Amino acid sequence: MLREKQSVEISVDKEFARPKIIVQQFIVVAAAIALSLFLLFLGFYLNRVSDPYIQQVLSLKGDRIKGHAIFEINCSGCHNRQSTPNVGPNLQNLATRKSKVKIIDQVISGKTPPMPKFHPKPQEMADLLSYLEEF
Repeated sequence: MLREKQSVEISVDKEFARPKIIVQQFIVVAAAIALSLFLLFLGFYLNRVSDPYIQQVLSLKGDRIKGHAIFEINCSGCHNRQSTPNVGPNLQNLATRKSKVKIIDQVISGKTPPMPKFHPKPQEMADLLSYLEEF
């Protein structure tokens, strides 16, 4: 009788411990996935920042007037300052929503169709960034 009671107590203890172990394993796996995603994004960001073109652009002082002219020629057909976009999204307050690195990357990559890849010289890109800061 004593052995049966001990056996029942041990099996009950195991049943209570099992969900606890599963929850702990889930937390460990979720933390590992979150850490992996963080490191992936960090690596991608650092890779973009180390791009020689981006470094050169960020080292230059842009001219807003020249940036406005570049915008009018290359960008204004799809983007505007109003709250209603043309073809591309509204760029109002862009500098507060995206970093300079992300803006440069978007301009030169054209990652979101129908935006074309744009290959400005580093000074032209610095000028455009300067203009977009006041947008």
